[in-house]
Amino acid sequence: MSASTTDLIKELRDRTGAGLMDCKKALVENNNDLDKSADWLREKGIAKAAKKAGRVTKEGRAVSYIHGDGKIGVLVELNSETDFVSRNEAFEALGKEICLQIAAMSPLYVSEDQVPAEDIERETKVLEAQLKEEGKKPEQIEKIIPGKIKKYYSEVCLLNQAFIKDNTKTVDDLVKEAISKFGENITVARFARFQVGGA
Repeated sequence: MSASTTDLIKELRDRTGAGLMDCKKALVENNNDLDKSADWLREKGIAKAAKKAGRVTKEGRAVSYIHGDGKIGVLVELNSETDFVSRNEAFEALGKEICLQIAAMSPLYVSEDQVPAEDIERETKVLEAQLKEEGKKPEQIEKIIPGKIKKYYSEVCLLNQAFIKDNTKTVDDLVKEAISKFGENITVARFARFQVGGA
């Protein structure tokens, strides 16, 4: 993917709030025309998700999942704007998908903003030491660190993780698709993962 294509995807994402793969597809379908791509996303209902992202989600439900052998259990609080949506079977199905993700991938946080500053600081120091060991120069290290931290987020934050059933999208993309489908904001409030014999 060329730098210019990456820039176009980023700009379209910023403009519409649509997922990475949706933006990429929109640009392919519309010969990299930003305005046409944004309209295409709106027509598909994908761009609507971003507009709804700021709305309050005070309804919802707790969704649970116990792994087959009973060794892992997950509880997720999934919120919506209305109880009409939270009572929907598709809403519960989304909760189950998120539970499966948590069971399989053991995220530590819901999103980037929940990661404590000291965790980022510690991770940065470890990465700097590793890169120094590899013989990288300080100016190289400075350029490499942001990408490494982004990778760290994709491991520890639920919404940043690649979706286990389709790694072309993130869990955040999955939630945004549901927002578009239901026509109201949906948020993952919190989760708990239990593992027998685990810490």
